[in-house]
This record gives sequence, structure tokens and C-alpha cells, in this order.
Amino acid sequence: MPDRETLDVYDARATTYADHFARTKPDADLQRFIDAVPAGGTVLDLGCGPANSAAMMQAAGLVADAWDPSAGMIKVALETFGMTVQNRSFDDLDATDHYDGIWANFSLLHAPRADMPRHLAAIKTALKSGGVFHVGLKVGDDTDRDHLGRRYTYYTLDGLTELLTAAGLTMEFSRQASDIGLAGTNDPFVIVLARA
Repeated sequence: MPDRETLDVYDARATTYADHFARTKPDADLQRFIDAVPAGGTVLDLGCGPANSAAMMQAAGLVADAWDPSAGMIKVALETFGMTVQNRSFDDLDATDHYDGIWANFSLLHAPRADMPRHLAAIKTALKSGGVFHVGLKVGDDTDRDHLGRRYTYYTLDGLTELLTAAGLTMEFSRQASDIGLAGTNDPFVIVLARA
């Protein structure tokens, strides 16, 4: 179940968030994901926010589903990027052998740590054999709220690798860096591309 306080932040700041992260062309991580998916493949942007990435996936010729539990983000996605977003959360993923790729870019970090194995298992089940999974998370080993009120669960690369392996996903690429997000803090993060 999505965290209400976190959703309230995204509902209130959806336009600011979309403006902060808006791009007209894929960055290196999104391009890597697009290139790893078969031409015309079906993908899911899981926790899509304003759906800028989903719009770029669609522009690249992919069939893009976009999900987010924030009503504010869903409104901005349609108004800003022309994307229709389903009001769904990680808990709603029940597809089997359906997606060529699933993109969870800094969304799963809002889920409780205890739920992550279940979410990764659902992602593995929803992916076709050989399907690709992108995940971005903030680096650390605890759970906390930022000064805006959003709940985060932090992961190390080793800890994430163990979780992916346990879910039957094989890591193909990883990188670590830091960036300034909506809260204005420069936070370390990890990006992983894995395959089912």
C-alpha cells in the first residue's frame, strides 16, 4: 500500500517535479533500457511520476504502459506529456510473461524493505523470458523520510544484487553516482539493469 505522506508530497509538487526532471531526449540510462528491449516491445513504467520517460519510450516505438498512485502525477502526465497513466501501485502488478521491459526509476525506493522481495518476484513473473528490468534506488542501509516527508528505503549495491538474484534476475549493468533531486540534497544512488 503506498505511503500516504509520500503521495501527498507528490500530489502537491507534481508540476515542480515534472519541471525539475523534464527531458526531450532519453538520458544514457533510459537509452540503455530502450536499446535492450526488442523493437516494438511492450514495457511498463512502474511508478512513472509525470511519465516523461514513458513518453520517450513510446516515441522510440515501444508500447508503454505507465502506472503511478499519485493523482497529481497522473494529471501532469496527461497535461504535459500526453500520457494516460493508470492509477496503480507496485501491489497491483499481477501479469505473467507479459512485458519485454519494466522501468522502475526511483520509485521502488518508496516501498517498505519487507515488501521488496515480493515486488521483485512480481516483476520477474511479469517479464517475458529475457526481459529487462531497470531500477534506480538511493544508496544506504536504513529507512528514513526526507525533509519533504517522503519515505525512503535505502539499499547498497551488494544488498540489491542479492535481492535481484533471489528473485531470479541477473544483473547486467550497474553504476553509482549522486544527483540533486526534488528535496535539493545531493544524494548517492545506484542504477541497475537486470534481465529475467
